[in-house]
Amino acid sequence: MHVLFILNDPPYGTERVYNGLRLAAGILKQDAENRVTVFLMADAVAAAKAGQKTPDGYYNAERMLKRVLAGKGEVLLCGTCMDARGLCDADVTPGSRRSTMDELSAVTVSADKVLVF
Repeated sequence: MHVLFILNDPPYGTERVYNGLRLAAGILKQDAENRVTVFLMADAVAAAKAGQKTPDGYYNAERMLKRVLAGKGEVLLCGTCMDARGLCDADVTPGSRRSTMDELSAVTVSADKVLVF
């Protein structure tokens, strides 16, 4: 099964990114045949910022994205949203990459399920 997660909220301040990434990692862990794509748009692109330092005991969105990537998931970032927030390709977690609305459209059509957080 291919599940597409579209995350919109900032990585900190609400728990939507946190919960979306927890579910994405869980789906990958449940069955090696599952395919997960995480598309970060709007303020959620900040979740892929490399080098995040969070207080002890607090979740870290970058580490959570790395878990998705380690499970063979795909992490895509809206390029327009990156530009609007001053993020360049060198700023993001290795393995994640700039994407487009055209690619999001294609992934949405090919996914079995689409979850929006």
